[in-house]
Order: sequence, then C-alpha cells, then structure tokens
Amino acid sequence: MAATPMPAHLARAASGHMMDQPLVTALDGLLERQPRGARVPVIFTSPHSGRDYPADFVASARLDAQSLRRSEDCFVDELFAAAPDCGAVLLAARFPRVFCDVNREQWELDPAMFADALPAFVNRASPRVEAGLGTIPRIAAAGAPIYRQRLSFAEAKTRIETCWVPFHRRLAALIEETKAAFGACLLIDCHSMPSVSLAGLGRVDTVLGDAHGTSCAGAVTARIDALLRAEGFMVQRNTPYAGGYITRHYGRPREGVHAVQIELARRLYMDEVRLAPSADFAALQQAMTRLIARLADEAAALMADGALTHRALEK
Repeated sequence: MAATPMPAHLARAASGHMMDQPLVTALDGLLERQPRGARVPVIFTSPHSGRDYPADFVASARLDAQSLRRSEDCFVDELFAAAPDCGAVLLAARFPRVFCDVNREQWELDPAMFADALPAFVNRASPRVEAGLGTIPRIAAAGAPIYRQRLSFAEAKTRIETCWVPFHRRLAALIEETKAAFGACLLIDCHSMPSVSLAGLGRVDTVLGDAHGTSCAGAVTARIDALLRAEGFMVQRNTPYAGGYITRHYGRPREGVHAVQIELARRLYMDEVRLAPSADFAALQQAMTRLIARLADEAAALMADGALTHRALEK
C-alpha cells in the first residue's frame, strides 16, 4: 500500500512508535482511551469488537464460543489503536455484539425470542428485528440461532441497561464535550465485513457509510474516501453498508456532528476461519494509523468547509 505523506508532527504516531500510554478507562463494559497531549475534534468508536463473553451467556447458547465469535468485528479496536496518540478518543465495547448490539435502537427486540410479552414501547418490526439482528440478536453469523430456549424480557432489559445505556450515555457526552471545545465533531464508527457479505461486488476493500449523504458533509466523506484510495484501497460508498444506528443517530452535520461508518474487509487483516490476525495485520494497522493522523490534522478545517457548503446549499 502506498503511504500518504503527512505533517511531520504526526509522523511519530503514524510510524507505530507510541510515546506514553494514553489514559485508559474500563468501566461498565466499555474501553475508553483518552488522547495523550493536544486533543482533536475526532472520536473513533468500535462497537462490535468486544470479546468479553459472560460465562452464563455462553452456557445458555446453542453455539460454541468460536461460532459466537464469528459475529465479532475481530480486532477492529486494535486496528484503530493509534487514535489517542493522534489526539482522538477511542471508545470500544468490551461485551460482544451477540450479547447486546449497541449499533441498534435501544429497544429493537424480536417477540419470538421471549417467553413473556414485550412492553408496548418495544420496536418489534424493524428490518433489523425481522432479520434476527435486533438489540439482543436472535442469530449469529451465517444465520445460526443463538439460544436453546426463550429469554425473559427482564434479561433483555438488564443487558440493555448495563451495556447499551452506558455506551450511548458516554458517547453522547464525548460528542457534546467535543462540540463545546471545537464547535464541531467528527465521529468515525469502525467495523469489519466478512467476505461473504461482499459476494458479487468485485474487489471491495472498504465501504464508507454516511447514510447516503445525510450523516456527514459531502466534503468530509469525500476526503476520507480520497485518503483511503491514496493508500491503495478500493472504496465503495453506502453499499452494502450505509451506516447503522450510531452513524444515523449521531450524524447531524447541520448541528456540527459529522458521522461516517468505515467497514474494512476482514480478508485484509485476518484469517476468517481461525479468527486470528493474518500476516497482513500490521500493514493494515499502519495504514489506518496514517488515516487517523491525517484526519486528526485536517478534521477541523474539513468540518468548517462542510458547514459552509451546507449553508450554501440551503440558500
């Protein structure tokens, strides 16, 4: 992959040579890495890389641990680990997405999964629920059912209150803090995609989702696209992934919050059968570090240009 030139003051972080370790907080099932030194208006999230599987959950599942893990965005938090060294926050879930998926609305639940009736406020009919991929998923990768028996609503409520709520409470606070300090915030929601999801699309290395232009100013998405292409990646936009709940809920460019979902093809960095990093892992991690460094340097100006463009379009 061809490296994109960058400002000298970011070269140390992008080379992979870290200085002091950033402040790490592990509370409520979250891993938060705060910036070391000067902060920039960028937040990175990794909601699906969690790998702390509760023992009682694994015991209740029909699937073995390896099968459950196939739904993970394995190692994505590690691919973007340089964010704090470039002045950005990295917020990751420690719990797995098959236990509670924070990239969904709070109450997207499938009634067929539960032994008791669900409250009226539950969203029973979203496309995610119908696909078995609600806030408490019914299926894992390849459509395999997760549970041996039905759950109680009380179990779902506990998971949502102890996983979903703290994640979004913290993310919302980080966004408000960033907006207060800089006037704008760029949120990069980081994911990975299995090869099977790209069948028939030709070579796709990464997909940028901005909810078809509604969650992020076009100039910001275009710059991320250009930086990825400069690294040698084949980039696609919004197909097959246009952005999940995090991107769509928090992305409000007219209010100064720009959100983009980045999906990386798993074949670029891991063995999808063994669920282990491949020999190419370090190269992709270094490429993502260069991307992070560039965005850290350019985000404020990019978002300012994006705001001007939005105002011009509204006239």
